[in-house]
Amino acid sequence: MSTHSIGIDFGTTNSSVARANGTGEIELAQFPSAGGVTEAYRSLLYLDKVAARIKSWSGPAAIEEYLAAETKGRLVQSLKSFLTSRTLKTTDVFGRRMALEELIARILRDLREKAEAQFGAPIRTAVVGRPVRFVGAEKEEDNTFAQERLAAAFKIAGYESVEFELEPVAAAHYYESMLDHDELILIGDFGGGTSDFSLLHVGPSILKRGRAPSDLLGNSGVGLAGDAFDARIVRNLVSPALGRGSSARSMNKVLPAVPNWVYAKLERWHHLSFLRTSAVINMLSSTRAEAFEPEKIDALLHLIREDLGYELHRAVQRVKRDLSEHTSAPFQFSDGVIEIEAAVKRADFEEWIAEDLAHIETSVDSLIAASGIACADVDMVFLTGGSSFVPAVRRIFESRFGADRIRTGNEFTSVARGLAVSAASRRAA
Repeated sequence: MSTHSIGIDFGTTNSSVARANGTGEIELAQFPSAGGVTEAYRSLLYLDKVAARIKSWSGPAAIEEYLAAETKGRLVQSLKSFLTSRTLKTTDVFGRRMALEELIARILRDLREKAEAQFGAPIRTAVVGRPVRFVGAEKEEDNTFAQERLAAAFKIAGYESVEFELEPVAAAHYYESMLDHDELILIGDFGGGTSDFSLLHVGPSILKRGRAPSDLLGNSGVGLAGDAFDARIVRNLVSPALGRGSSARSMNKVLPAVPNWVYAKLERWHHLSFLRTSAVINMLSSTRAEAFEPEKIDALLHLIREDLGYELHRAVQRVKRDLSEHTSAPFQFSDGVIEIEAAVKRADFEEWIAEDLAHIETSVDSLIAASGIACADVDMVFLTGGSSFVPAVRRIFESRFGADRIRTGNEFTSVARGLAVSAASRRAA
């Protein structure tokens, strides 16, 4: 029997796999990509029909196949965000109905097989992360439903058993592994689809006596994070150049050229492929003839026909990252008839995401209030995940706890590391 304990962080945007060996050392699986190797495996799937068969690629290989294809297949992204949906059970892929669990399983299987090749041992059990609140969850039954679907996907992918751990608690396990003293910590885990928070006691004495339920003072979460910030950038920078807000003449009336629901899909970039249907294409082609700004409809049609969601997402991510480092940054997205260039100020971006920031603040404040402790009692705040780099997000915690109590590190892999620590702890119990 293997002496290794496996932790798997299946994320909305990125996934990672870690193992803890018998001495407690943590090793991250590394995956080959065009830029070398990466520990953050993109949680996306590219499907294409090859000689009457549907072939699939995931992670970096999916991106490479997609970019190299002259005629695009189907790029499927952010699958984790759909787990709470009771209406999205299957989707049509080249005439075949495929279940959401089956699509997710293809990514999880590839993760498993690539990690097995590196670690030199089979992976059949793992501790798996889950958010405090899945995207779209309105009640606890929704979280349970989503977790059951995720567990089913792991089973399809060849895992014999999985145990779940809350993602912010997993990040706490990683942080705790570096401590030589006890602390009361607040964990903020910002993924692509969710922002999750946990307040708990950690440290050597807790590990020595064994963790008790009372060590966890509370959890909270909100179903928005990086993807929601991306949506605001798309709404304010991209959609206007693609006809949002423009008009068309119909039956001697001036009406919006394109229905708002099209742009709502566009804002959730992983929904873009759902627009590539004959009904939508025909509707937009018809609208173009009556539009006051037909060139914008041409650009929208090009984006949809060429399924440029990944390229759009990459441009949005680039400006969001640059705005975390600078007070202004250029945005550029061009392809064929699309040419969008704009100078973006950080202050404008922060105004766009103000409502999302308010929801995050409310979630943090409700956790503190429910725990019955004061902000001054929290020894340290550990922030992880991509959106923890956003200055406006960091200010939420700096204003409540002070900049000197904010810690970060391994923002994209700390959850996986903590899950491996948790797996080792469960194994030793």
